[in-house]
Amino acid sequence: MALHVMDEANRCLGCKVPQCQKGCPISTPIPQVIRLLKEGHLDEAGRVLFENNPLTTVCSLVCNHENQCEGHCVLGRKGAPVHFSTIENYISSTYANKMTQGPAPSNGMRAAIIGSGPAGLTIAVILARYGYDVTIFEGKDRIGGVLRYGIPEFRLPKSVLDDFKYRHLDLKGIKFRPNTHIGGAIGIDDLFRDGYKAIFVGTGVWKPNALHIKGETLGHVHFGINYLNNPDSYELGDRVIVIGAGNAAMDVARTAIRKGVRQLTCFSITKKVAASHHEFSYAQLEGVRFEYNKAPVEITDEGVIFKDVIEDENGHFTDVSGSQQLYPADSVIISISQGPQNRIVNTTQGLAADARGLLVADETGHTTRPGIFASGDVVNGARTVVEAVAHSKIVAESMHQYMQSLASTEEAAKQ
Repeated sequence: MALHVMDEANRCLGCKVPQCQKGCPISTPIPQVIRLLKEGHLDEAGRVLFENNPLTTVCSLVCNHENQCEGHCVLGRKGAPVHFSTIENYISSTYANKMTQGPAPSNGMRAAIIGSGPAGLTIAVILARYGYDVTIFEGKDRIGGVLRYGIPEFRLPKSVLDDFKYRHLDLKGIKFRPNTHIGGAIGIDDLFRDGYKAIFVGTGVWKPNALHIKGETLGHVHFGINYLNNPDSYELGDRVIVIGAGNAAMDVARTAIRKGVRQLTCFSITKKVAASHHEFSYAQLEGVRFEYNKAPVEITDEGVIFKDVIEDENGHFTDVSGSQQLYPADSVIISISQGPQNRIVNTTQGLAADARGLLVADETGHTTRPGIFASGDVVNGARTVVEAVAHSKIVAESMHQYMQSLASTEEAAKQ
């Protein structure tokens, strides 16, 4: 693999104005990393990657590279781009095995992180670098959030997340409280009472969006985010219909194929799938079928009744008269995105959400209640991992500034 990585690295032109870096939502210094690797400084390249992006190992596997770094590479205009995803994965996974640094000197201040998805993990690592006593509260039993419970093993091995916990949480003294829902036995006010100076909310979007059509409550109907959480607990049968055609629907479909489903069809209301070309291509290779311009009308015991629709240039749909047809299926999985749970908002005074239930926060993560910050999917809706990390870096700095200002005010009051 190393030889292949060096072959890719040697193809890099080292552009003075690197379009690849411009295409990366977190502005990974790609030319610098490749140059360090070519000069034999792998550890330094790894350090640069992790300082810029604590989740660099994860992003090397799950990012939409075709539309980001690799999609902007100038070599891709007439041929194959430099596959930085391969280079990043090799450097980050190799260097990660050498990361044994302990916790930073404590500054004596506590910070709470609610949710251990991409946003929460990013915030936790950055604040720990500043010396904060960080505790992560997670409703499930393991870290990762959507990384662990929403992305299949074949795309993101759980071992990557387990290693992240050891290298970035355990060794740095970040505490982890699993199976703990904030807004239940413990609330936001309890955290402030116990001395947490700032609280970050990164609870993601785990509430599946419904179709609100007849038959949605039948026993053979499931939601995509729930299926991905634990696919082994489902018995789907031989024929499955997936309603939806985004990246999450591709994960559902490809997982179901691996679990023994013989015939799987994804239905899209548009004339093409919403998933990336990369994910769509893999799904096709693995035997997933696709139907386009189909809108679900009703779910029955035998399958799903769809109608044909015509999409105009403005994205509006018109029904095709007399086009309703039953498509047989043993199971139906609905995968049309998710929304946020509202447990924290309902139990916390002064914390506002918008009409969709997403937390209201400014660009630096400040919510409507002082001391509470938020970013990631719970603010912006379902986005990519790297987008969550990029925004969370800004929010982490905002939290740091807030807590330092608070400390200065408290110190001045004592004098």
